[in-house]
Amino acid sequence: MDIVCWLLQAFFYAIFLRIILSWFPAAPGGFLAALNGALFTITEPVLGPLRRAIPPLRVGMAGIDLSPMIVLIGIQLLRGFLGC
Repeated sequence: MDIVCWLLQAFFYAIFLRIILSWFPAAPGGFLAALNGALFTITEPVLGPLRRAIPPLRVGMAGIDLSPMIVLIGIQLLRGFLGC
């Protein structure tokens, strides 16, 4: 059970870091680009299908992707259910 809790927490941090890094431009070939690529590879299998199922929230001309927030809340609920 401890490994499941640890993996859920690590995935939570990966999504959170992906959210934060999306605010900063990454130069191609740089460290941030490599980190963004790794985080994308790890998190997109969960975020992608959810993003396709839930349209972005429109705020004026912008759209807010709700999928990371939904997954973060889901991870916290699952961790609470598992007693992590």
